[in-house]
Amino acid sequence: MRAVMLMFDTLSRAYVSPYGSDAALTPNFARLAEHCCTFDRFYGGSMPCMPARRELHTGRYNFLHRSWGPLEPFDYSCFQALDASGVYAHLITDHSHYWEDGGATYHNRYSSWEGFRGQEGDRWAPRDVVEGLPVHMSPLQKVKGPSPIQHEANKRRQPREEDMSTVRTVTAGLEFLSSHAQRDNWFVQIECFDPHEPFDVPQEYRAAAGLSDAPRLNWPAYGAVDVDAHVEELDECRREYAALVALCDAQLGRVLDAFDEYGLWEDTLLIVNTDHGFLLGEHGYLGKNFWPMHQEIIHTPFFLHVPGVDGGTRCSALCQTIDLAPTLLDWFGVDADVEMDGRSLLPVVRDGAAGHAYALFGAHGNHVCVTDGDYVYMRAAAREDNEPFVECTLMPTNIRGFFSREQLNSAELVTGCRFTNGWPYLKCRSRTYMNSYTFGSSLWDVRSGEECIEDAEIESRLLSALVEEMRRVEAPEEEFARLGLGV
Repeated sequence: MRAVMLMFDTLSRAYVSPYGSDAALTPNFARLAEHCCTFDRFYGGSMPCMPARRELHTGRYNFLHRSWGPLEPFDYSCFQALDASGVYAHLITDHSHYWEDGGATYHNRYSSWEGFRGQEGDRWAPRDVVEGLPVHMSPLQKVKGPSPIQHEANKRRQPREEDMSTVRTVTAGLEFLSSHAQRDNWFVQIECFDPHEPFDVPQEYRAAAGLSDAPRLNWPAYGAVDVDAHVEELDECRREYAALVALCDAQLGRVLDAFDEYGLWEDTLLIVNTDHGFLLGEHGYLGKNFWPMHQEIIHTPFFLHVPGVDGGTRCSALCQTIDLAPTLLDWFGVDADVEMDGRSLLPVVRDGAAGHAYALFGAHGNHVCVTDGDYVYMRAAAREDNEPFVECTLMPTNIRGFFSREQLNSAELVTGCRFTNGWPYLKCRSRTYMNSYTFGSSLWDVRSGEECIEDAEIESRLLSALVEEMRRVEAPEEEFARLGLGV
């Protein structure tokens, strides 16, 4: 048994052709769909990057118990389980968050791994030699903090397309496929940070997207935006993003060529996925995390090729990132040692089995959302101070850096729970830059587009489902209180 996962970061479904975009910019996604089941109701769960990857390993929601953090001593990793069962699991990635404080335990769960430097604000090339940023940038461009200068330094080490981190990542993936085409019992995760911002891409891709001048908005600062006042800049930004998606499409084409060359379609599972999308002015926002979890962010593209099953099909079952760990274990015939929140997608594709009745999603400390695939209910904090609010962890780290002394002074060692697989853990006060109280709770009809509605009956049903699902995964009691759910 063999399996390949080609994962992109921040891939918005509206920009790939099987979901309605211009096929001229993403012909290889159209080609992929011919071999796959394309999922129409696939959702992320925990936002953003590393919380999503924790779900990928554990098959469990992260965001109700924990913010951005590493895999914990108590976590079950499906990739480590594959390795222990005799399946060689290899990770290839240019996602620099794996090597930061809040992600430093993920990559070593694989049999082996290799990484490529230089994406976003990766602290790689010396940035003290960079004098400043280009002067032609939009006021909406990200300029604060060390990351923009760091990125300018990193770009100097990547002057050609073949030097780019994403291209090098896929090249390494092709080398793995070449050396393992005649071998059995392996899994490879080829993980590209693109099309995550900044949207840097060679000019040939920009030209295909109708861009000729130097970029002025290719790294949008997260924030609210006056869409009417920035029509031209936002249009350019979306084109910059589309150009980077086209680069990703070209890399996908290289992987599809390898599947053709080595005959991998016959016996190799293929997953093409992402962690989340991005707001490019939709709903009046740029970015993610701070805002309500709109469809552009959390309703993601997903493709699954199961050998022996005809491609070119669509699936309407409600499925999520938490389903990938049990799917891989099912494919390789490995039994999980723990109960997962997700379930295998193989019966869904092979037999038309049902997906989830309801799915949860959100970011730690922000809205807690539930969907049935037709409607989304977003539950906001009941109090302006967003309390009570806790972290459940044995690894008190953030994306970069550690928990504050104040947080650690509040820590209490408590008895283990389902989330920690029975291990005792530290429960301490959390903090966040997000505040769902500002936006309030809301109900959305997502059957065609996304429309905020008022319907007491639907809202009551989804609220009941949200409470039931939170109980099922044993969300902390503080989380019920934070949302004003007296249960």
